[in-house]
Order: sequence, then structure tokens, then C-alpha cells
Amino acid sequence: MIINQFTLKTKIVMNQRSLETLKTISGHSALIVADKIMDQLGYLEKVKGYLAEAGIQSQIFSDVKPDPDTAVIAAGIKVYQEFKPDVMVAIGGGSAIDAAKGIFYAVQMSQEPLAKPYFIAIPSTSGTGSEVTDFSVITAADQKVVIVDDSLSPDLAILDSSCIDQLPQQVVVDTGLDVLTHATEAYVAINGTDFTDALAEKAIRLVFQHLPILYEDIGNDDSRDRVHNASCMAGIAFNNAGLGIVHSLSHAIGGRFHLPHGRCNGLLIEKVISYNAQLAGTAETKAAEKYAQLAKMLGLPARTIREGVVSYLDAISQLKTQLGVESGLSQLGLKEEDYQVAVPEMAKVALADRCTPTNPVSPTTAHLEAIYQMIY
Repeated sequence: MIINQFTLKTKIVMNQRSLETLKTISGHSALIVADKIMDQLGYLEKVKGYLAEAGIQSQIFSDVKPDPDTAVIAAGIKVYQEFKPDVMVAIGGGSAIDAAKGIFYAVQMSQEPLAKPYFIAIPSTSGTGSEVTDFSVITAADQKVVIVDDSLSPDLAILDSSCIDQLPQQVVVDTGLDVLTHATEAYVAINGTDFTDALAEKAIRLVFQHLPILYEDIGNDDSRDRVHNASCMAGIAFNNAGLGIVHSLSHAIGGRFHLPHGRCNGLLIEKVISYNAQLAGTAETKAAEKYAQLAKMLGLPARTIREGVVSYLDAISQLKTQLGVESGLSQLGLKEEDYQVAVPEMAKVALADRCTPTNPVSPTTAHLEAIYQMIY
């Protein structure tokens, strides 16, 4: 008998103006981890102001860059150890929140660990779900390393969609595809439960309903709130259920070629669904049944399991067309020669990725290489 569990350690506050929750935080000193864009947009001063109203002194570390690497973590550790905060605030996209987690984790693993700070995560994109997960992705030697530890889950997540009201269209697409991938992978992952299924289903429904609207109009308050919430729901789902080889393959591509994570997911998701469902064969896998259930939920044709899988694939394809997503990596400027040389090693890295064991089908490196060939 398999005993499942569902855990949510993070308190969540949501909707616009929820950023003002910072006025109620208890503490003495806060380290704010962010990127320079959040500083330029004025969010860091706003966060500092709210914390000051709570009587908390702040120190800013804004050297985070996309796909934070070990150099960023090392610089952050130095600031953390000097300031010794009892509150840590990460504001930004997944890179900022992952960097904050990496800094804290490294300090805790050091010979002189400090007391755990109260950890607050404020996402400025609707995509990673990092504000509610115990995952952190750090780049080391051109490989994305996935750290999973219970201590990395934030204590408080603030979902204020006014923090994403200046996102460019491309980021809306990349992060939205990440949400769809998180929810879809969690729905078929081997550790899925009724609880994670419910969150994944709702997240998928919200993405299909509201992401196209948000793509056309970032000022639409309702759709911005709903996609932001969907991102968090998908994060809770995959933090409990696990992910799959879309993420494993995407991590390896991103580490090697530094392409946007969500865009890579978007190029991979249909090929992985077909693989997991054995669409080229019998289409009688448990994963195929689950994909067909998603089609039914969206009101798509699903008289048979195969038809349901195909309908869900068609829906994703149509969504990507609405969002102007490329059909292959070649359209992202990646040279075929460079890519072909990298494929065998990327497949090995993906097979060893922390997301692979919860994929509904156990792949081989040959299977992963074949999927890589399909998306060029």
C-alpha cells in the first residue's frame, strides 16, 4: 500500500495591495534579495518602506541575474553573513527567489550556520511557483542543479499582481507556459494525489482562460490576478506531486545554451505528452488517461483516451499559436551544429535530473535524445 502525503508550509496572502502585509511583519533586520530591474521599477523602495513601518531595518542585495549561478550565491552569502538578518525577503521572478533560497541553504550548510530567518517570497512573474516550493535551481558549471530541501519553503508568499503589471509580452508567454507545464506534469507525476490533481486542474483551466487575455493586455486586473494565482496553485501541486522530463530536458538546455526556461518547456511539452501517453503505440498508459481527463475538463472531444490526448495536444498547440510561440529551437537562433554536439551530454544530464524520477514513464538516454531531436 502506498501512503501519500500533502504539505503546504507557506502562508499565502493574495490580490492587489497585499504587498502592504509587510507592514505587519515582526523582526529587526531584513535582507531583500532581488534583481536590478525590481530596483529600477521602484519596488525595492516600496518594500523597504513597508518594512520600515514595521520597525525593520533593511539591506538590499540586488545582484541577482537570470539563472543565478554560484558566483551570485557566493556574493549573497557574504552580505547575509555580515548583516545576519532575522527576515529574508525575495522579490522578483524565479531567479530572485531561487537565489535567496540558495544563499540561505549555503549558509545553513556552512560550518557556522545562522538562525533561520522568516522567509518571505514575493513573485514578480506568474510562472515559477517558487514562492511555495522547497525547490531551488542554481547554475553550476553550465548545468542547472536542482536543490530540494524542506527548509527552502518560504514562510509567507505575497501574491500581489500589481508586482507584475509591467511584464513584457515575452515574459508573460514564457512564465505562462511554465505554469501550464508545472500543472500538466504534476497531474501525471507518480506522486500525484486528489489534492494535487485539484490544484493542477484549476491552474490549467485558469491558464487557458486568462493567459491569452493577459498576453494582449497586461493591464487586465482580473486576468493578472487569476494567472498569478494559477502559478502558485501549480507550484503547490508540483511541490507535492513532483514534475517530469519536460523540466529535466529544459534544465539541461537552459544550463547549456541559456535559453528562457518557460520557452523551452513550451517547445518540449507536446513531445513529452506524446511520449508519456505512448501516442505512437497503444495510448493505454495511466498518463494517457490523465491527459484525456484534462481534455474532458476543458470541454474538448475525448470519446476515447487517444482522442482525449490528441485534443489536449491540439489545445496546447492552439494556445501557443495565440501566444506567438516558435515551432522549434532553430527559430530561437540556436545553431544546429552546436545543438547536435550537445544533445548526447544534455540527455545524460536530463536523465540524472531531480525531476526525472517522478515522470510517469521511466526514460532512457535514447528516449531523451529522440525528444531533443524532435524540438530542433
